[in-house]
Amino acid sequence: MSSLAKQISVPIFSGQNYDYWAIKMKTYFQSQKLWEIVEEGVTLPEDSSTSSSAEKGKLENKKAKDSEALYYIQTAVADHIFPRISVATSAKEAWSILQKEYQGSAKVRIIKLQTIRRDFENMKMKDSETIDEYYTKVRELVNQLKAYGEDIPEKRVVEKLLISVTEKYDPIVTTIEETKDITTLTVTELVGSLKHMRKGEVGVKKILLKMLFSLN
Repeated sequence: MSSLAKQISVPIFSGQNYDYWAIKMKTYFQSQKLWEIVEEGVTLPEDSSTSSSAEKGKLENKKAKDSEALYYIQTAVADHIFPRISVATSAKEAWSILQKEYQGSAKVRIIKLQTIRRDFENMKMKDSETIDEYYTKVRELVNQLKAYGEDIPEKRVVEKLLISVTEKYDPIVTTIEETKDITTLTVTELVGSLKHMRKGEVGVKKILLKMLFSLN
């Protein structure tokens, strides 16, 4: 068990927000170099008697990692969830049990993924929304896609925001497209630019209105 693992507490799953918990656990396992074991499991040789000492050593190392990953999963669920995985003898088995119960079968997950994809493609900003509010909704769908195994590149999120904000942002979007490299623009930079430039635009309009009223 690494020193990092001793310092970090695994997130606890209590039956709610499985998708977010799964994302956090996957990241945790990746940080401990255990995700491959959780995802693929440990394949045992048909006849271990023919294995070399080096091969046996590698197998024992994988078994140890599997036990470590299983322990993390067991400690990352609430007491009322634990009975569901108490009979699991491998990390992959325990992970699959939770995934099937809270995300559904492979077929159900595919259908759900298609629904989330469609929601992402069709999403548009409402006139009553702020950039922060809209971006939060977009990010939530991106996280859901990630939870179901589909990673959306940051460039795709940038493009989505640019084409789906309301018309009042059109001049700002045009300015951003003309002055910035969209291929390297990060989502954080884009959201910051949209907020800053919109605030400046509103400020200018207020000044012009005051000048107009003062003339009258």
